[in-house]
Amino acid sequence: MVRVHVLVEGQTEEMFVKEVLSSHFSGLGLYLTPWLAGKHGGIGRYERDKGDLLKRLKQDHRAFCTTMVDYYGMPTSWPGRETAAGNPEAIEQAILADISAEMGEGFNRARFIPYVQMHEFEALLFSDPKALASHLGLADESQVQQIRDQFANPEEIDDDPQTAPSKRISRLDPSYQKPYDGMLIAQRIGLDTMRAECPHFNEWITKLETLVV
Repeated sequence: MVRVHVLVEGQTEEMFVKEVLSSHFSGLGLYLTPWLAGKHGGIGRYERDKGDLLKRLKQDHRAFCTTMVDYYGMPTSWPGRETAAGNPEAIEQAILADISAEMGEGFNRARFIPYVQMHEFEALLFSDPKALASHLGLADESQVQQIRDQFANPEEIDDDPQTAPSKRISRLDPSYQKPYDGMLIAQRIGLDTMRAECPHFNEWITKLETLVV
């Protein structure tokens, strides 16, 4: 059995880990335990969340740690956030380098797999325009498909305060509730479709799968 602690940004990500990712990984012998950033959710100053990551890594030497946090709204105090704009991989590498340095020379870097969602969780929901439109109660998927077709993949839907994925969904359906509706839509779409449409997300899932190889 492989244990992985997952620092998640909010309740939506927490539910996603519990309801979607855990069902996939438990069959592989890998068990995910999410915990909310700052106890109540919301990405904060890096020093706060860094302290939580270090605590988990130090207290459970046999376990791994990962993150599921959004690029959208990430404070510039996070390593690489200000200098690697639009490049989640560079931010992840900067976070890994900083945590590794804090853990010391003998730290096994493979125990920490940072993941920065580009741009936020709702990007994954554009993996299947038909499923998203159906849940939102739209007549057809044309409005969702029109948004999706503007980008090479759902993860490139930008993070402007007015055009971030969640803002686009809320304009299509003002009654959209992120934790509840987001989870139902994610379950409807399924992990396989999200992985096929979202390359950076798929890379993260693949890295986690290799922990049980």
